[in-house]
Amino acid sequence: MTHEEHHAAKTLGIGKAIAVLTSGGDAQGMNAAVRAVVRVGIFTGARVFFVHEGYQGLVDGGDHIREATWESVSMMLQLGGTVIGSARCKDFREREGRLRAAYNLVKRGITNLCVIGGDGSLTGADTFRSEWSDLLSDLQKAGKITDEEATKSSYLNIVGLVGSIDNDFCGTDMTIGTDSALHRIIEIVDAITTTAQSHQRTFVLEVMGRHCGYLALVTSLSCGADWVFIPECPPDDDWEEHLCRRLSETRTRGSRLNIIIVAEGAIDKNGKPITSEDIKNLVVKRLGYDTRVTVLGHVQRGGTPSAFDRILGSRMGVEAVMALLEGTPDTPACVVSLSGNQAVRLPLMECVQVVTPALELMGSFMNNWEVYKLLAHVRPPVSKSGSHTVAVMNVGAPAAGMNAAVRSTVRIGLIQGNRVLVVHDGFEGLAKGQIEEAGWSYVGGWTGQGGSKLGTKRTLPKKSFEQISANITKFNIQGLVIIGGFEAYTGGLELMEGRKQFDELCIPFVVIPATVSNNVPGSDFSIGADTALNTICTTCDRIKQSAAGTKRRVFIIETMGGYCGYLATMAGLAAGADAAYIFEEPFTIRDLQVANVEHLVQKMKTTVKRGLVLRNEKCNENYTTDFIFNLYSEEGKGIFDSRKNVLGHMQQGGSPTPFDRNFATKMGAKAMNWMSGKIKESYRNGRIFANTPDSGCVLGMRKRALVFQPVAELKDQTDFEHRIPKEQWWLKLRPILKILAKYEIDLDTSDHAHLEHISRKRSGEAGV
Repeated sequence: MTHEEHHAAKTLGIGKAIAVLTSGGDAQGMNAAVRAVVRVGIFTGARVFFVHEGYQGLVDGGDHIREATWESVSMMLQLGGTVIGSARCKDFREREGRLRAAYNLVKRGITNLCVIGGDGSLTGADTFRSEWSDLLSDLQKAGKITDEEATKSSYLNIVGLVGSIDNDFCGTDMTIGTDSALHRIIEIVDAITTTAQSHQRTFVLEVMGRHCGYLALVTSLSCGADWVFIPECPPDDDWEEHLCRRLSETRTRGSRLNIIIVAEGAIDKNGKPITSEDIKNLVVKRLGYDTRVTVLGHVQRGGTPSAFDRILGSRMGVEAVMALLEGTPDTPACVVSLSGNQAVRLPLMECVQVVTPALELMGSFMNNWEVYKLLAHVRPPVSKSGSHTVAVMNVGAPAAGMNAAVRSTVRIGLIQGNRVLVVHDGFEGLAKGQIEEAGWSYVGGWTGQGGSKLGTKRTLPKKSFEQISANITKFNIQGLVIIGGFEAYTGGLELMEGRKQFDELCIPFVVIPATVSNNVPGSDFSIGADTALNTICTTCDRIKQSAAGTKRRVFIIETMGGYCGYLATMAGLAAGADAAYIFEEPFTIRDLQVANVEHLVQKMKTTVKRGLVLRNEKCNENYTTDFIFNLYSEEGKGIFDSRKNVLGHMQQGGSPTPFDRNFATKMGAKAMNWMSGKIKESYRNGRIFANTPDSGCVLGMRKRALVFQPVAELKDQTDFEHRIPKEQWWLKLRPILKILAKYEIDLDTSDHAHLEHISRKRSGEAGV
């Protein structure tokens, strides 16, 4: 794009007005979306209005519809719920109510409406738009609006954002609020697990989901639950027998607890509700286990939004503004959705007409269900005659979610009848023979544990090819699953090279990216990065609170990531940072002194008297954290104080987030399925011999799908000196971070989403 085309984005909204409202049930992350709509709307030159109390505020008008300012959304990002309020509105369901709402919009010159809510809220918005011309005509006839006002407001643009913790909207992989709700649930499940183990109890946990079992299903995957009841997939008629057998088998294997997850809308094959009390009574009567019920209720809606929901809300809010301002009278009302890591626009009515989302259109849901059934409902074979031997290992620095990936890999391997070995301490352990066979119970309870229980080291295999080859032969290893970061990828490349000298290395291997740095070529996401991001985000929230209390204070925070600026950028977006310095975007002393310091000086003159600056640890060898701290301290004298924090290895620790547990579980399952097929494909003359490029792959998420890519083909996409991919998708989000921090920059609108159709969303797409 030319500079003029870039600059046009800043004037796209001049003369236009946007109203934003939240409707229906509240969801964490709604405030992030509202904040983005307000700030990007103002950035483009538009006037932006809050509509308080949802559609009721639209109908009542008056002070319920107020113009928003930049500072009015400054404290919204980390708050749960919706600051502008939400309410169920009977009036808007009647034409008279919609007539009053139209009058209130016309009088303020508002012709663009952003609705954040569930399917009911979005259906109401589309009805409103379809009636718009008739409503204006009635208002004209009644003399309530002039002909000039009617002409200026001749059409209404509507864009929807889906805010619902149930993730029950067809057309998007994740709705705003779902990830945060999963955080609340998993926190409680983890806490209950410890008391259940102490007393050898069975816990039945009821989660929200009257018509959609997404929360229940992903919770079950994320905590390794023994059983899950969801409305989409009612259990077989003799489910009582199956459940009791499953629970008793788990106890026989040595487990001291059972966890059963129930969606509030769970039903049997005949449509009869299955309640948590019914399940408790069954377990007590048949098995005599000490059983308790916990109904989580509205705690799932509460609390601080996760980093994922803040970023999702912000990205969707930006896309909503662009969709509104690009709209024409012929543009259908659309919903901004998420597919993989891509923002897409879908026709609103195509989405809401699927009242109960068809399972074939719910790729992510079905992928979760299939993996859960494998891991929880299948008895592993007793005999391993004629099986293959697959080894699993961790390589590189520890990352939360590694253990979940190992568990999934081991158990899927056992289910397929394979012999599964675990390697301790990475390639070093493989060379030293630190290898043992893993059974079903070996990985029990690993899903929610952080770090690496197998041990992980950065050692690469090249110097130990002879010992590694000898142990591959000794233990009859026929396939290798490598879970780790950039060292795992580099180690894979070395194994490919080593095949020229050592035939023993001619076995299939797959690399599952797992690193907080998110710098493995071939994947947009790595296991562990989401957990690190939430750790940074939580810390930044506390620091901002401190800064707000003392006033006129700027914090400089150093994040991990090596040369990769993913953590600094995404944490900056999630925490509302004023700047995020990264290696991929070079900066000068002039940028530091003139642009950033002056920006903070001006900010201190507003009502928001605090600042937050993130610095990636290797963004610049000269402009260190100490240097930037000293510069800010000197330049800010008399205006603001500066403080610094180096977060360090706390970013690698902690219990994995629901996203990382779920991602790791599915990656492990997919990797082992690929491995079994590749071993059979490579079986020649009584042995495994794999020397084709596609027998050594990285499994990664690319845009909308999980794909296997040969490590050799990824070499050209890699900056080995700085240990990062040459192209990184998240760099396109950098302008959003700067706009939301109120920098005057050019906005490239060339990469914005285009209108798609639901039928194009294949069941195999996305899946995280």
